Amino acid sequence: MDVYNAIRTRKSVRSFLDRPVEQEKLQRVLDAARMAPSARNRQEWRFVVVTEQETRRRLADAASGQAFVAEAPVVLVGCAETDQHQMRCGHKCFPIDVAIAMDHLSLAAVAEGLGTCWIGAFSAEEVRSVLGIPAEIEVVELMPVGYPADPAPVEKNRLSLDTITRQERW
Repeated sequence: MDVYNAIRTRKSVRSFLDRPVEQEKLQRVLDAARMAPSARNRQEWRFVVVTEQETRRRLADAASGQAFVAEAPVVLVGCAETDQHQMRCGHKCFPIDVAIAMDHLSLAAVAEGLGTCWIGAFSAEEVRSVLGIPAEIEVVELMPVGYPADPAPVEKNRLSLDTITRQERW
């Protein structure tokens, strides 16, 4: 699958088949995240791979009770081992860099026939407690991964390019 097709067919999956993700596919998806760019090549991202059912259930509870998180056979937790470095523009590197890596991961998952969903509604402290994540590690994102129960594409409602772009100046 080419990258444009992956971008067009990626969707938020909230219902997964009861089917494990093959280790080879999971490794390729994680390697795609590893290949993402990062500010000053700092590569602060870290990932916790969760497959144990009870742990996934506890993560679903930490994610505002979103039960589908536990339904996925894998939950990836995007973290950052960071010194809080800021780019010259004033933004911290780690949330942006982890997001770029997670996006690479989500597109690679589509190419592997898998589905994902970005989860931002969660308690970082609860996730930290469930997974034993040290206090100095930032918890940035949760992403359930698995085979979609409904693999059919969905129509995306997106703003037009004319609406979101400006030429040369605002």
